[in-house]
Amino acid sequence: MAPLWSRNGRELFYRNGNKMMAVDVMAQPIFSAGKPRMLFQGEYYVGSSTNYDISPDGQRFLMIKPSEQAASAAQINVVLNWSEELKRRVPSGK
Repeated sequence: MAPLWSRNGRELFYRNGNKMMAVDVMAQPIFSAGKPRMLFQGEYYVGSSTNYDISPDGQRFLMIKPSEQAASAAQINVVLNWSEELKRRVPSGK
């Protein structure tokens, strides 16, 4: 669901599958919520926590779209005895 409050505290945004939803909320004098409405939908990254943000004016969302390319494995190079290799390549000037 990943809920986030609007900056003014009168609207709650949340995700429902691939849909971004909003609901108007009143906290005073007693809590009440309006009818949820869909703002937009799309394939965006889903994580274990809130992974989007809302602009201060509440009109734009920053979201992560999954890459269409297959993820490539990161390359890690391990250099054994690198200090000896460094000494050999950069002789000390004693």
